[in-house]
Amino acid sequence: MTKKQVSKLIHVDEYVAEVDVELIYADDDWSPYLSVADAMKLDDVREALRQKDFQTATKLARVYKLSPLVV
Repeated sequence: MTKKQVSKLIHVDEYVAEVDVELIYADDDWSPYLSVADAMKLDDVREALRQKDFQTATKLARVYKLSPLVV
């Protein structure tokens, strides 16, 4: 079993959160996968962004606000 740190992006409305999680690689058909804790972390960040609870979201991830380019 091998583990690798990666960043996952969560997009909600005009916000994006970059969440650090650990992918677990194994010799089975479900590989790679997340731990239960990391999956819950992604869900918590998504829900915080939906509720515009940026204090909670920024504790778990790096949060960005998207804005359109005006050319």
